[in-house]
Amino acid sequence: MIPDTRLIVRRRGLAPLLALGLMVTTTLAGAQDINTLQIISRTASAALSCMNWQPVGTCFWLHCSWTGCRVRTSLKVGHYMPDLVVGAFPQPGQTPWVEIRNTSGAVADTAASGLIQSLSGTTQGGGDAAESRFARHHTTQRFKEADATGHPAGLLGSGVDLGGFSVICPTMANAFEPYFNSGLDAFAWRWSIPETTYPQALIPGQREIGQFPAYTWGAVYPRHGFLNQADDAKTGAVIAQRVGDIVTRSNQPHVYTRLASGGTTSRSGYRVWRPSPLRERNARTGTWQMLTPNADSSCNVFGTSDLTFAHSWGVGRTADADDRSYAWNLWRPYRCCRRRGSYITSITWTAYP
Repeated sequence: MIPDTRLIVRRRGLAPLLALGLMVTTTLAGAQDINTLQIISRTASAALSCMNWQPVGTCFWLHCSWTGCRVRTSLKVGHYMPDLVVGAFPQPGQTPWVEIRNTSGAVADTAASGLIQSLSGTTQGGGDAAESRFARHHTTQRFKEADATGHPAGLLGSGVDLGGFSVICPTMANAFEPYFNSGLDAFAWRWSIPETTYPQALIPGQREIGQFPAYTWGAVYPRHGFLNQADDAKTGAVIAQRVGDIVTRSNQPHVYTRLASGGTTSRSGYRVWRPSPLRERNARTGTWQMLTPNADSSCNVFGTSDLTFAHSWGVGRTADADDRSYAWNLWRPYRCCRRRGSYITSITWTAYP
């Protein structure tokens, strides 16, 4: 029986288990491996560049007590937060984030192996073209597994304020929670059903990550693990963009946990304006920071046109041929203000993001 890939799996119960796994001493076995402390360190090194923190307006609140009612105000701030760590890698369960690999990786590996073999009798690998640098023949057909996990910064999910002023907004992501794992989404991730029939997948130029007219990156649709791309680093980036596109939207034909996007909500004593769903080449919906194999100190969107460059975007970013694993932070923009009564309205001094 083919599983219903429209199911959105809620796995919040795994988050404490994954957090517990962080207390286990780990060894970095591969050149692209990265642990939680390194993720925190590399995120902090880019925080000033990526957060883009600024005051953006004022919120007005009605506060009533036995002595009467009065209007209070609170500062409205905007900034980016690292919501997810998104990995792209050749085999199920082999995410470069070591602690996640040691906890949920084995589950994904087992799930993918069982589902794929029962449906097609094939092995779990999807056909990644990981040829050596000395190979005589090269292929542009590549395949990668992927996962998305709540960033450790989610431990600050309740927000931070100083003297009643908002400093850090609450994030919608829960630290260490698995939002997507292609091993659990093996059917849609390999056979692209039903997305191969979508107009976005059939019409050239639709939802392209690269820029017109060359489109040297790849398209968001169909959102599966395959890509015709000679540059392995670009392949990893396109896969990460596809995962971000899935998890920030509701009712997608994949197995995943949705990361809340769009609209406003009250959370931990704040009124929060949530980020819009991720969109390619649109920094207003999210930006990316490479964590491994190289650590970026700034954030950007994917899709840079490199036709006039001396070398491809992926030069200096490509993982070793025997590993081919990548990880990025997905930073998303939030706005918030501290709750000081019943919300009336807010004014914005400057558009954000």
